[in-house]
Amino acid sequence: MSHDVQRRFATRLIAIALMLSAFGVAPVLAQDTPTDFTAIIQQKLPAVVAITTREVVQDQTTAGDYSSPFDGQGLGPVQRQVREALGSGFVISADGYIVTNNHVVADATEIHVVFSDKETAPAKLVGRDPATDIAVLKVDPRPNMTTTKWGDSDAMQPGAWTIAIGSPFGLGGTVTVGVLSARSRDIQAGPYDDFLQTDASINRGNSGGPLFNARGEVIGVNTAIVSPSGGSIGIGFAVPSRTAQSIADQLIRTGRIVRGFIGVRLQDITPSLAEALGMKDDKGALVASVEPGSPAEKAGLKPGDVITRFNGKVIEGVHDLTLATASQKPGSKATLTRSNGGKDQEIALVIGERKDAEVKTGAVPDKKSAAEGLGLSLSPIPDQARQQLGIKSGTTGVFVVEVVPDGLAARSGLQPGDVIISANNRRVTEPSDIVEEWANSRRQSKPILFRLERQGQSVFVAVAGK
Repeated sequence: MSHDVQRRFATRLIAIALMLSAFGVAPVLAQDTPTDFTAIIQQKLPAVVAITTREVVQDQTTAGDYSSPFDGQGLGPVQRQVREALGSGFVISADGYIVTNNHVVADATEIHVVFSDKETAPAKLVGRDPATDIAVLKVDPRPNMTTTKWGDSDAMQPGAWTIAIGSPFGLGGTVTVGVLSARSRDIQAGPYDDFLQTDASINRGNSGGPLFNARGEVIGVNTAIVSPSGGSIGIGFAVPSRTAQSIADQLIRTGRIVRGFIGVRLQDITPSLAEALGMKDDKGALVASVEPGSPAEKAGLKPGDVITRFNGKVIEGVHDLTLATASQKPGSKATLTRSNGGKDQEIALVIGERKDAEVKTGAVPDKKSAAEGLGLSLSPIPDQARQQLGIKSGTTGVFVVEVVPDGLAARSGLQPGDVIISANNRRVTEPSDIVEEWANSRRQSKPILFRLERQGQSVFVAVAGK
């Protein structure tokens, strides 16, 4: 190519770049696309660990031929079984703190960490949060321990590179690469769903492992997949670092999670509700009821109000407001915009502290957290649930908010939305009633017997303890 042709070609490229810039389109440069991720992997692989857990389960075998499995007869000798599970995690400090998923370690009696050099170390459970599926472990520090660095998940945009490292199917040190597919995914796994979605391959055993950005910073904790076969189909989900880092920090400092609370029962706004309320659209969260003495009542919120903004952020629906309030520090001040009768008003309130069962996360069981071994999050029956699930007005019991995947309750068939009417033939009205009966059953080494209301039907379920 002659010098004149080269000069004309270069001039044309510059002109095209300027034209694209004028229209707000940034040209893609070669250095924006890495040739590979070798350097990042070499740096971060030693900070990623495999996690192995053992759970000792006491099962009672059926003896004889009895008409009912719940009549207290026909149970054979207790057999001890050991269940083993695999997961992933990553080191976040030279002190030996490791982040993983709650569901990886929730019912474990033994936890071990396997480093990239194949060295194994016992791990202690520092604390866990079933609501976000985050847990923190602690191992004795190693010399020159490699650690990870948290990144900014809020800065990630769809199309950005993502790198997953973990131990799928026990294959430690496995690296997969993809892009961020979407943000703020609600997959109905819990009340605080706000997942990053990626097409980097995530399989069983990747749970609890890190999702890196192209700079080698952790922007998510790999947690779940959508798959009809159990293998990766390119739809994986990670807890964003914004959430995971906050939860991990709280667990390390105090062993428990503190969440904000304003004291309202909410429901999403349907088009027909919007029309009846005289609203222009169906955006916002409708206040169905206000708890007496709550921050919301003190601020003047009333049933029928529609909350459209919280601290200046637009509230699209109930999920947005749940995430926004939970992330606030109790005692802090917040402003929200309510709409009623077509009139908007900004009001201030002081955030309270949520007291429900799902925030009790300490590693050492006590009376308040002992029911966690069941793998359940419980609450009194919410008014909204009565309406949505058709629970009879006279029904009393305890509402199942969440069931931990592969936990004792899940394996016995309990489901979110179940109402526990009785435990061991005792009527129950509060989560503490379940805690007491669960403790009684464990002392007697026998299953706990639940009577449930599910979709208008009465169902018996027995859950065996460890």
